[in-house]
Amino acid sequence: MLDLLLVTTGVLLALAFAGGLVYLYVQDVTQEKHAVLRNFPLVGHLRYLFESLGEYFRQYFFLGDRDEMPFDRATRSWVYRMAKNQGGIIGFGSTYRIHEPGALVFVNAPFPVLDEEQLPTPPLPIGEGYCATPFSGRSLVNISAMSFGAISRPAVRALSRGAAAAGCWLDTGEGGLSPYHLEGNCDIIFQIGTAKYGVRDANGQLSDQRLRELAAHECVRAFEIKLSQGAKPGKGGVLLSNKVTPEIAEIRGIPLGEDSLSPNRHRDVANIDQLLDRVEHVRAITGKPVGVKTAIGGNAFMDELTQAIRRRGLHAAPDFLTIDGGEGGSGAAPQALADHMALSIDEALPLVADALIASGLKQRVRLIAAGKLVTPARVAWALAAGADFVNTARGFMFSLGCIQALRCHANTCPTGVTTHDPRLQRGLVVEDKAQRVAAYCRNMNREIEMIAHSCGLPHARGLRREHVRIVQPSGRSIALDTLHPYPDTPMQ
Repeated sequence: MLDLLLVTTGVLLALAFAGGLVYLYVQDVTQEKHAVLRNFPLVGHLRYLFESLGEYFRQYFFLGDRDEMPFDRATRSWVYRMAKNQGGIIGFGSTYRIHEPGALVFVNAPFPVLDEEQLPTPPLPIGEGYCATPFSGRSLVNISAMSFGAISRPAVRALSRGAAAAGCWLDTGEGGLSPYHLEGNCDIIFQIGTAKYGVRDANGQLSDQRLRELAAHECVRAFEIKLSQGAKPGKGGVLLSNKVTPEIAEIRGIPLGEDSLSPNRHRDVANIDQLLDRVEHVRAITGKPVGVKTAIGGNAFMDELTQAIRRRGLHAAPDFLTIDGGEGGSGAAPQALADHMALSIDEALPLVADALIASGLKQRVRLIAAGKLVTPARVAWALAAGADFVNTARGFMFSLGCIQALRCHANTCPTGVTTHDPRLQRGLVVEDKAQRVAAYCRNMNREIEMIAHSCGLPHARGLRREHVRIVQPSGRSIALDTLHPYPDTPMQ
């Protein structure tokens, strides 16, 4: 009798356990908040278990908050909280290494700006007076170039909807304009890459007809000619064959199932004058602002650019420059270039800003900075250094649910952000992630303003180099305007 009772009890417990697993499985695959659980039911809970236990046991078993690359745990966790509207409050002090070389310290005002004295950040016009249809950048933080192909269909849809809700722009990247970019009716910057995907004719040359068709979309606000990006200066875009779907092949105008390798430069742009010719041509055809995106290796590019503009006149200048630091990169890139090519944004941004100031072009050419600028402190630094706006790709990828699995190029992204596998894309629920994209953008802008108010400024566009100090190898900090003095401005 006892044996029968034990067997019955065991069977009931086994059934209850199995039923619990079935219930949990169904719950995982039907919920819409967590991509990992939708794509990997049951076992996906281990990720959240280890993440939560790490808070208590990482001092014994795990890396510290600030030890991971390319983004440490503390930074990722901050982005996740911002995207979920969970606030940026911490307890028991910061883990930020304030004594390490390069650490940022903002100069707090003894009398910060009261709530009732704070002003909204003013929008900045782009291309005003130099093209038929200029536009105003409303958000300090915007979505950097990520092409449809490098990221998935649901990722583009969520970014488009989120950008519209938050009032920021979305850069298409070099893969052309897809229907999913247009879904949210957000501000769009169309990027013209070296392969001219989406704007090329049958011979691969730039098509004026395609430019006019794209410019006819009201939400396509500007065009960006990409010379290079921080991940791989000197090499064109790389989309491996396993991510070239029939839809992507059609949009780009490339063969199905073959690697999509862009030329390492525009074949018809070999010097600064040809670049400015192209800027003026695209602006004349589209009537919209035209800018240039590039990484920076030294002074030569800006010296030649500013000299050419002085010679040709302000009408020849690009309406904006997007400067990508050598630490940038959200997709596939050769490690030799990703590791060693181009200046970091910390060095490149002040260099470019100084060149624009010294040549009297700072008000004519808007300056956009990119390169691991995913936190409000880094954006506030960029504004102080001379940027007018900041673009981030990986910050918004984290808001979409990216867990830094480092599988962006392999079509096996577990959260559906950079894969074209329908099973894995299922984990990225567009409606939920669009809200997180918008929340991340809004909270970034809000906390950038908070830093500015603490510096005694009514809004963030007042940030200057004297408001930031940089920790040196000695452990002491020096003001950014001492490290990078403002150049003399030209005589009016």
